[in-house]
Amino acid sequence: MALLILSKIFGSKNQRELQRLWPLVSKISAFEPELKNLSDEQLRGKTDYFKGRIEQGEELDDLLSEAFAVVREASVRATGMRHFDVQLIGGMILHSGRIAEMKTGEGKTLVATLPSYLNALSGKGVHVVTVNDYLARRDAEWMGQIFSFLGLTTGVVVNSMSSAERYKAYRSDITYGQNNEFGFDYLRDNMKLDAAEMVQRGHNFAVVDEVDSILVDEARTPLIISGPSEKPTETYQLADKLVLKLETDLHYSMDLKSKQVMLSDEGVKSVEGWMELENLYEPKNIELVHHINQALKAHVAMKRDVDYVVRNGQIMIVDEFTGRLMSGRRWSDGLHQAVEAKEGVQVQQENQTLATVTFQNYFRMYKKLSGMTGTADTEAVEFKKIYNLDVVVTPTNCPMVRQDFQDVVYSGERGKFDAVIDEIMELQKKGQPILVGTASIAKSEAVSELLTKRGVAHHVLNAKNHEGEAFIVAQAGRFGGVTISTNMAGRGTDILLGGNPEYLAAEAAGTRDPEDAEYQAQLVHFREVCAEEKQRVLGVGGLHILGTERHESRRIDNQLRGRAGRQGDPGSSRFYVSLEDDLMKRFGGERMQAIMTRVGLKEDEAIEGALVARAIENAQKKVEGFHFDIRKHLLEYDNVMNKQREVIYSQRAAVLRGDDIESLLQELIPDTVEEVIVSRANDKEPPAKWDVAGMLVEFNRNFGLALPVEEWDAKKERGDKHLAQEIFEALRDQALARYEERKQHFGSDRMVKLAQIVILQSFDHFWKDHLSNMDHLKEGIGLRGYGQKNPLQEYQREAYELFADMLSTVKLAVVQNLFIPELPSEDELLQIEQQERDLQRERSQQVKEIHEEVTPSATPGIETVEEPLAEGNRRDRRRQDALARVAPKPSFSQSDYAPTKPTADPQRDNQQRKKNKDAKKARKRR
Repeated sequence: MALLILSKIFGSKNQRELQRLWPLVSKISAFEPELKNLSDEQLRGKTDYFKGRIEQGEELDDLLSEAFAVVREASVRATGMRHFDVQLIGGMILHSGRIAEMKTGEGKTLVATLPSYLNALSGKGVHVVTVNDYLARRDAEWMGQIFSFLGLTTGVVVNSMSSAERYKAYRSDITYGQNNEFGFDYLRDNMKLDAAEMVQRGHNFAVVDEVDSILVDEARTPLIISGPSEKPTETYQLADKLVLKLETDLHYSMDLKSKQVMLSDEGVKSVEGWMELENLYEPKNIELVHHINQALKAHVAMKRDVDYVVRNGQIMIVDEFTGRLMSGRRWSDGLHQAVEAKEGVQVQQENQTLATVTFQNYFRMYKKLSGMTGTADTEAVEFKKIYNLDVVVTPTNCPMVRQDFQDVVYSGERGKFDAVIDEIMELQKKGQPILVGTASIAKSEAVSELLTKRGVAHHVLNAKNHEGEAFIVAQAGRFGGVTISTNMAGRGTDILLGGNPEYLAAEAAGTRDPEDAEYQAQLVHFREVCAEEKQRVLGVGGLHILGTERHESRRIDNQLRGRAGRQGDPGSSRFYVSLEDDLMKRFGGERMQAIMTRVGLKEDEAIEGALVARAIENAQKKVEGFHFDIRKHLLEYDNVMNKQREVIYSQRAAVLRGDDIESLLQELIPDTVEEVIVSRANDKEPPAKWDVAGMLVEFNRNFGLALPVEEWDAKKERGDKHLAQEIFEALRDQALARYEERKQHFGSDRMVKLAQIVILQSFDHFWKDHLSNMDHLKEGIGLRGYGQKNPLQEYQREAYELFADMLSTVKLAVVQNLFIPELPSEDELLQIEQQERDLQRERSQQVKEIHEEVTPSATPGIETVEEPLAEGNRRDRRRQDALARVAPKPSFSQSDYAPTKPTADPQRDNQQRKKNKDAKKARKRR
C-alpha cells in the first residue's frame, strides 16, 4: 500500500525515467535546423568529426544528442523516414544497455539505427540481432541506406554464407544477423586451427530485436556443434515396434504439464516378457529403456502438424513461438530419431557434442547488451535476474485506441470453433478485416476447412505456406479480408489498413526495383487504391484480431493483439477459449471445470467475465513460471560449463595466436615431472617405501629417457628427506635438456609451430570427450537428491574433478607427442599445416546448423541446438593420418609410448592420476 501511495505521488520508476529522457529529445531537435542546411557531403563528414572527438577522449554519451540528430536527418534524406520523438526515447534506452518495450508498428527497426550508429563510432563493431535470416537481410538492406549515407559499412550474416563472407561482414561497422548465426560463429571460431580464419572480432555492443523471443523463448535451447556418433539406428525401429503394443493408462501414463511419458509396472512387465528379459532396468539394458521412453514420447507427446511436419522424407520441427519450420533443426537425445521411426522415414544417426554454449551465456559476453520488443514487461524479472537488463516501457507515438474484449470460454472445442466461424462471417459482412490467430498448423487448417465449407474467402499463413508470408501479412488489413495465421511472433511485417501499396505494385509489375518504370506506375496507382480502402476500413472499426485459443505465454497473445491498433488506428481483439485447449487441460482445467459445472453451461454456450479472465491469466502465469524454472535450471548447470569453456577457449585462443608458446612449454614440462614424482612419493610414508623405480619408468614413458635407478636406491634406503626434491630437479633438468636438444635439431620456429598444432589437437580431442562426460554426469545427477544431496552442488564438485583430470590429460598428451615420436622434416610439417587448413575449410563449408530440442525433465539437460559436422569421423581419421609422423593416434594411453611396453591398465592410470592430484595438493599445502 505504501509503495502504491508513493507511486501516485512521485510516479512509477518507468515514468521517472521517461521524464529524465524527454529534455534530451528537445536537445536533439535543436540541432535539426542547422543540420538541414548542410549538404550531403557535409552531413557525411559528421562521422569523421565524431570519431575525432572520441580520439580526443570524449565519451559516446557526450555525442548522443548531436549523433542522434545526424541519424534522424540522414534517415530523412536516405529513406524518407523521420524518427518520431518517442523513437528517440527508444534509441536512448537501447544505448544505455536496457530493453525498450515498444508497441507493434512503432518502428523498432528504425529505432535501432540510432544506438547502432553512435556505438559504431568507437570502431569496435555493433551486432543487430534478428529472429530470422529474412529480417536480417531486409533490415541490413533497408537501414544500411542510412549508415552508408553517413559513411559507415553494413554487413549481414546469414546461413548460406562462406567463412570469407562472414569475416567481411563482421569487419563492417554494423553487422545484422540471426541469433543462431552469431552463436554458431562463436563456437566455430573456437574450433579453428588458424587465427586468421576466425571470423568474429569480439563482442562489443548488441541490439537484440524481439528480445523476449531470443533471450527468453530461445534460451531453453543451447547451441551445439556436433559430429556423428557410432551408435546404431536399428534400436529405434525395435523400440517403435514395442511401443505400438503398449496401451495408454495400462502400460504407461503421461504428465500433461511436463509432457513426460512413463512406463507403468504393467508396462515394464510386458516389455520384459516380449524381450525375454529378467530385469528391464539392469545396467546392460539402460540403452533399451532410453529408446523405449523416447519412442513413447514420440507417439504420445509429439503431434504431427503441431510439433512437426513431414516433408520430403524428413521430420521438420515447427517453432512453437513463431509457427515457422525450423529447417535443419533436430531434437536431441534420440527424440528426433524416435519421431523418424514413428513416421517411417529414414532414421539418421545421433550426434556427439563437440562444442556448446547457451544463449544466456553467449549474450552475456557482450560488453553492452540491449533489446527491443513489443512485449517484455511480463518477463522483466527474468531479464533483470539473468541478464541484468532493465525494461523501460516507451510511450506510443499516437494514443492506443484498440478495444480488447474479454475472453469467451466454451466447455468444448466444437462449440468454440462454431462461435469463431459465426463471428468471422458476421464481421466480414460489414467489411472489417480479420486476422485469425491459431496455435498450430493443424488448428489453422481446421479453421480454414470450416471457412471453406461456409464459402468464406481467406488466406492461410502457416509453416506449410510461408513462401508468401510477407505479402499475406502485409495485405491482411484490406477491406473484408480474412487471414488465418499461426503465432505472429517475429513476423516483422506491419499490417497496413487498406493494404500495402508496395507489395501490390511489386506483384502487378513483377519486380520491386525502384528504377523500374512499370513498378513506379503501379505504385502510384495502388497508393490511391490503398488510401481509399483505408478510409473504408477505418469506418468499420479497423483490424479485428480473433484468437482461437490462449498461448502458454501471455507475450505471444500480446504480440497477436499488437497487430491491431498500430499508430493510433482503431482496432479490436477477442480470444475464444475452450476447456479442451492444451493450456486449460494442463494448467487451468480443474478450476475452470468447476466454474463451468457450477453455471451448468452446454457445449454451445459461452461464459465471460472477470473471474474467467483471472483463471486464464493464472493458468498462463503457472506455465510461464514453469518455463522460467526450466531456463533458470539450465543456466545454473551451464554456468559450471561456462567457466570451464572460458578457460579452455582463452587458453586455446592464446595458443592459436602463438602467444609465448615457448614459456607455456617451459611450465608444462616441470608440471608433468612433478606429477610423476608426487604420485609415488607419499610424504606420509618413509622414503624407503617410495616407488622410485616406478617414477623412472613413468618418466621414460612420457619423455623417452631411460635413467638408471641405482643411484637413487641408496638414498632411498638411507631415508633422505630431500630425496623427492632431488629427484624432481634431476628429472626436470633431464627433460628440459631433452627439449633443448630436440629444439636445436628441429629448429626453434618449427618446434614452436609443431607444439602449437599438438596443443590445439589435444585441446580439441579431450574437450570433446570432456563434453561427453559432462553430458553423462548431467543425465544422472538428479538422482543424487534421493540421497539427501544437492544435485547442483554434486554436479559442481564432480565437474571440477572431471575438468582437472582433463587438463592433466592434455598436459600429458602434449608432452608425449612432443618427446616420443620422430619429428617431421620441414617439408612434412608444411604439408601437415596445409592439410589442416584444407580440412578446416572443408569443415566450414560442410557445417550445417541443427536446432535440437528436448522436453524439460527432472534432469538438467533441457533443450539443445545442434550443428553437425558432416562426415566428421572420416575427416578426423584423415587429420590423424596427416599427423601420424608427428604423434601416434590421439588415444594418449601411457602404454603406447613406453619403450618397455608395460601392460596397459586404465584403472591403474586413473588411480595414479588421483594419487597425483592428492599428493600435489598436499605438497602445496605444506
